[in-house]
Parts: sequence; C-alpha cells; structure tokens
Amino acid sequence: MTPRMTFSGIYTPIVTPYDADGTVRLDALETVIEHLVASGVHGVISGGSTGENYAQTVDERVSLARFTRDRLDGRLPLIVGTGAMRTADSIALAEAAREMGADAILVASPPYAVPTEQENALNVLAIDRAADLPIMLYNYPGRTGTFMGDVFLDRVGRSHNICAIKESSGDINRVHTLARDYPHIQMLCGMDDQALEFFAWGAPGWVCAGSNFLPGEHIALWRACAVQGDFAKGRRIMSAMMPLMRVLEQGGKFIQCVKHGVEMAGFMAGPPRPPLKALNKDDKRQLEQVVRVLKRTIADIEAEG
Repeated sequence: MTPRMTFSGIYTPIVTPYDADGTVRLDALETVIEHLVASGVHGVISGGSTGENYAQTVDERVSLARFTRDRLDGRLPLIVGTGAMRTADSIALAEAAREMGADAILVASPPYAVPTEQENALNVLAIDRAADLPIMLYNYPGRTGTFMGDVFLDRVGRSHNICAIKESSGDINRVHTLARDYPHIQMLCGMDDQALEFFAWGAPGWVCAGSNFLPGEHIALWRACAVQGDFAKGRRIMSAMMPLMRVLEQGGKFIQCVKHGVEMAGFMAGPPRPPLKALNKDDKRQLEQVVRVLKRTIADIEAEG
C-alpha cells in the first residue's frame, strides 16, 4: 500500500507565543512561521503538545491552525494536531482541519482514559472518518499512558489514510518492529536522543521541537543520515546535539526550554501558560551555553563538507 503522503525531512511542532498574561501573540507566531519557512524545514505541526495544546480551547486551536495555514500559504505542508481527552474534541479538530485544507492530521491516544488497543483503534478510526486526510499517528505512552501496539496498528493500518507514526516510546526495540513489520507506515523519529538510530533503520523524517530554534542543525543531521547516508558525519553531529537533548529532557522543562530557545534565536515566544512557568536564570544560562557550543561545533562539521 502506497501512503497518500510522504513525510520526509524535518517537521516542526511550532510553539505558541504568549504575552505575560497568556494572550496569544499572532504577530510573533507569524514571525516564527516565516523563520521556519526560510530555514528550510519540511513541514509545520500546529496544535501539538509543544504548541501547548493542553492549555488551549478547541476554538483557540482551530483559530491558531487557520492562522498558520494562511501564513504558510502552501509553502510548507501543515499538519493539524487533534490530540485531546475527549473524542468529540478530536473529531471537531479533525473536521476543522479538513475544512481549512490542512495537508494532514496528527492523531494521538487520548490521555488519562487508558483505552485498550481495540478501543484506541476505534477512536482513531472515528477521527479518520471525520477528516479523511493523511494521518501521522503519535505514540507517546509516557504522556498518554497508552501504547499503540501491534493489535492497534493491525487494525488502524487497514485505513489508507494511516501514512506515518511519530514514535516517542523511547523503546529502541520498537524502532526495529516498525521497520520490519510495518514498512507501509512511515516511521518518524519522535525521540530526539535516538534520531541516529531511527535514521539507520530507514526513518525518512524527524518531528523535533528543537527545530523551532535550531532548524539548520536538525536539518544537518537529517541530511547527513537520511539523504547522504553519511553516518560517520551523522554521529559527529549527533554527538554535538546530545547535550541539548539532555537539557531539554531533564527536569520536566521541555516546553520552557524550547520557548527560551526561540527567544535566544531572536524571536518572541513568551512564557508558557499555567501550570508551567518560564525558566529561571540558572536554567536559561545552562541552555544558552549548550546552544553556543552546539552551534559552533556543528558549523565546524558542516564547513568540512
């Protein structure tokens, strides 16, 4: 079965800039969108967890997705996140994605409910019917409590809309299983510190929040591994990126770090919405030092050709 859509390259789950009072800054969002387009990423995801979808109403998410679609104006594919606790909300987001002309939707398991694999499959297929768009599944059991296992994949895989899966379980054996047993579902890296391994097993793309503020460096790793097949160079780039990945993942401050990274790159991102708080001075200083070394090291590697 040939997928309806090919997900190749770097896909950025875009941040949502806010003022101090939590008001969305659309002018700042437009600036980040333009930066991503100019930087050469391959697609944008609106309404992912990096965009703080959990702190937004369905209406806000639809409005942000429409704004993003209008500003992209067909220059990059737009994937609309439909992850929500209520199936009705996911369906509303899927229907809105179809109506606005989105290129695909991102479909996660509903958090907290912990459905069985069969229940989760039926949930995804209901969302699929509402959108009839290419689907990127999102397997992140650490956040949702639900694993998209073989029973689930065998059931949803019958739909021609199931094109890809962002795999964020952290289980390297899962990479082997997807590559070997589900080659018709494009495997996308969703666990940053395993990016090299994903590419070695044939993943065509990477969904990475860090590309909000370091798009060129993430593209460099993808290009070295997935395009050039130069894994010696890829290992050097990956080694340079590992300190950033450790900072992003440690201490439960992932979104805060990404938003500060955007600010470091010269773009307004603002604080996260509650319950999250912005980074403190020490955390900011640590991230800034890591990013400085990373950028210099990867620039040197790229300069070598």
